[in-house]
Amino acid sequence: MPIRPTRPGFDQPPPSDITPRAVYEDRRALLKLLGAGAAGSLLGAWGMRAHAAAAPSTLSPLSATRSAVAGAILMDQPTPYEDVSSYNNFYEFGTNKDDPARYAGKLRVDPWSVEVEGLVNKPGRIALEDLRKLSPLEERIYRLRCVEGWSMVIPWIGYSLSALIQHVQPQGSAKYVEFVTLADAQQMPGVRSSVLDWPYTEGLRMDEALHPLTLLTFGMYGHELPRQDGAPVRVVVPWKYGFKSAKSIVKIRFVEKEPATAWDKAAPQEYGFYSNVNPNVDHPRWSQATERRIGEGGLFAKRRKTLLFNGYEAQVGQLYAGMDLKKYF
Repeated sequence: MPIRPTRPGFDQPPPSDITPRAVYEDRRALLKLLGAGAAGSLLGAWGMRAHAAAAPSTLSPLSATRSAVAGAILMDQPTPYEDVSSYNNFYEFGTNKDDPARYAGKLRVDPWSVEVEGLVNKPGRIALEDLRKLSPLEERIYRLRCVEGWSMVIPWIGYSLSALIQHVQPQGSAKYVEFVTLADAQQMPGVRSSVLDWPYTEGLRMDEALHPLTLLTFGMYGHELPRQDGAPVRVVVPWKYGFKSAKSIVKIRFVEKEPATAWDKAAPQEYGFYSNVNPNVDHPRWSQATERRIGEGGLFAKRRKTLLFNGYEAQVGQLYAGMDLKKYF
């Protein structure tokens, strides 16, 4: 598809690439994708066995306890696993929502390690198995809200990112945490495109990264993460739009200045650094006032009102006291 330049040295895809129109406008394709999820039943008691039944046996189970963190257990009906694992934004594998499920199977997740660097007293490389052991794994049921207007409810498995941050001992000058994700063109066909400036990078202010709801994530639905959902390790920041939750992380860097993030570099007028879910700040090309919950009736599902901070205002609103949330969007 053609691409149009937005600034010297960088190409931005047209709207049809960033938000594939076929997914939303082709009624037959959308109903095929979403219709199977409409009959999903409420998971009883939020137990691990209920989640495990929805996940494929090819993924290893992960044991976790139910989280006691305030706001960590959403009592909404979880989105059917089939939808969560087949309808994804993961541009390293392509811009269409079904590209990650189609192409991510080639991703090698073993062995895997995460390099910690920058303004920390304990930099170094941490193997995945050691990273998992830094803190007890918890199950948390979070909303995931994407900027295009769709949402999901997912039982994630991980622990508060703050446990890793405390382990590596950031220095006083560290004000931000930057995440760098894998960019391997041999495994990830989307990296060969100029849709984004690879590798994909994201970042959080230190207090955001330390908030107990910010989850370093290793699994979902009682099993390890599927490759198309960010295996083997990602972050989940439930009060922000989904693209802030970096997938397949290979490096975590502690820095003094606000890091340049992938989407902020690509289209700063559309994707700000904070990217808090806010129904009062429209995307330049569509309203953010409502959302469609994936798995609730497909194209004709009743739209929901978008909640400020994705419904987590009571837990995170104090992080932004006094800030102009339209300016710092």
